[in-house]
Amino acid sequence: MKTRDLAYVALFAAITAVLGLVPAIQVGPVPITAQTLGVMLAGSVLGARRGFLALLLFLVLVAVGLPLLASGSGGLSVFAGPSGGYLYSWPIGAFVVGLITELSWSRYNLGWALLANVVGGIVVVYAIGIPFLALYGDIPLAAAFTGSFAFLPGDAVKAVVASLVAVQVRRAYPVIERPRRAAASQ
Repeated sequence: MKTRDLAYVALFAAITAVLGLVPAIQVGPVPITAQTLGVMLAGSVLGARRGFLALLLFLVLVAVGLPLLASGSGGLSVFAGPSGGYLYSWPIGAFVVGLITELSWSRYNLGWALLANVVGGIVVVYAIGIPFLALYGDIPLAAAFTGSFAFLPGDAVKAVVASLVAVQVRRAYPVIERPRRAAASQ
């Protein structure tokens, strides 16, 4: 990994931490936070591998006890609570956002950015977080699923914001390098 890549990974872990300064809105056992915006931005701007690593680094920092989550918490206990599945999903969500972004790089626009952020930043995060919430929150799966609807408006706004930022960053300062196949054929 290049020094530049390490800097990007650290930067987006820090951005996710800073997004934790936005006060969380408690909705049942899982709060609404701005930190999932960090998941979407990391994948959209850095790509799959570096986005994954940025969120993994963030979670390692939380695990060692730094109070980086929006609730001001950190440590291993947060990974065993009802919201733990959402935390586990963040690196995977960033990877999926980044993968879709990379695959659509030659035709990347706001539509592709929105698709990537919705699939990786919402669908993947919910697909991992909701079953974990049901299991560790002792809530029926159907209730956990329908309870997640309260998060959709905020997550939709975050997906739009991340998409707009990603499209502008791609135009001004593309961090994701062009795939070699596409570059070689042009």
